[in-house]
Amino acid sequence: MGLRPALALTLLVADLAWVVFSVIVGFPNRLEVVFQTLVAGLTFALVFVIQHTQARQQAATQRKLAEILRTLPGADNALLTLEHASEHELQAATDSHRAVRREALYEAAEPNPEA
Repeated sequence: MGLRPALALTLLVADLAWVVFSVIVGFPNRLEVVFQTLVAGLTFALVFVIQHTQARQQAATQRKLAEILRTLPGADNALLTLEHASEHELQAATDSHRAVRREALYEAAEPNPEA
């Protein structure tokens, strides 16, 4: 993580140098095309970097949630590998949890005779 501020500062200095150089040479069209090409290439590369980072964070979160689920008494351990389930199994789990939610909302809305 220590390299990120240095990298950001380096990119900022490079951008400023590019602007200063462009002002000195009068903003030639060829320089603008080179700049646009570099920006497009960097953007394309960053999309993959961001996707990789998100996938890694999602996998880590999934492992943490699986560990929590595994240790909870009474939890449905079939949910541990739900990310690898078929569409039918995923839809069945979704329907089941919606039914549990509806039941909980119904019970919460009922007047409590003990109160």
